[in-house]
Amino acid sequence: MIRVELRKLILSPRTWVTIALLDALPTLVAILLALTDLGPRPGTGPAFLSAVLSDGSLFPLAAIAIVLPLFLPAAVAVIAGDAIAGEAQGGTLRYLLIRPVGRTRLLVAKLLAVLAFVLLAVLVIAVTAYIVGTLLLGDQPLATSVSGSALSSSQVAWRTALSLCYATFSMLGVAAIALFLSTLSDSPLAAAMGALAFLIASTLLLTLDAANVLQPYLPTRYWLSFVDLFRDPILWRNVVRGTALQGVYVVVFLGAAWANFATKDITS
Repeated sequence: MIRVELRKLILSPRTWVTIALLDALPTLVAILLALTDLGPRPGTGPAFLSAVLSDGSLFPLAAIAIVLPLFLPAAVAVIAGDAIAGEAQGGTLRYLLIRPVGRTRLLVAKLLAVLAFVLLAVLVIAVTAYIVGTLLLGDQPLATSVSGSALSSSQVAWRTALSLCYATFSMLGVAAIALFLSTLSDSPLAAAMGALAFLIASTLLLTLDAANVLQPYLPTRYWLSFVDLFRDPILWRNVVRGTALQGVYVVVFLGAAWANFATKDITS
């Protein structure tokens, strides 16, 4: 079942169209930066974007910072929202479960397929951004941390890899929420829109002082904390909190998805 879901993901034109659209925005930003040579002032704009005019090898981090707040979670919500609801809408869910496929196994396979999509999207964006960044932007390695101290090439490399892993893991909470909603509805659009509404509400609450008590528990709170991996020394506090928080969302919403799906009457 897992192999089947991964094969469907890889062969689906929607997967590659979605990734291409995600990849298009950072690429466009790189082209505009190269043509105008105008970047945001340090401390403004997406993370690392002010540094890429001097060091294009940092553009993968800037590219992830560009797509992470909105575009990547929207894509994940659409893919995960379609996982169960899409089968129900297409009338294939009942026939799929007639075969010797347990509901738990099907749910796990769908989650792993969503995880594979996130990994694929992040890797494609990062590789494309590195190629575009090194070709179009600065070629003088800064090797400088956010704190201002020097970093070696190997330190930059493994911190970048860790940042990409953190960004990928941050999307699992979105996937779990959308997958849960996908088990509640026969409409992929409704599941995706419900997950997006949840995330938009989280983003808005982060801007309200009155919501201070809720902010540490909001799913979007620590998404951009991968910047702390480029401090010297690394500031682990928010990275650890963000990882733990996403883990909680995955356990709670995936458990709710399993509880609902395992007892749900399948009529379509």
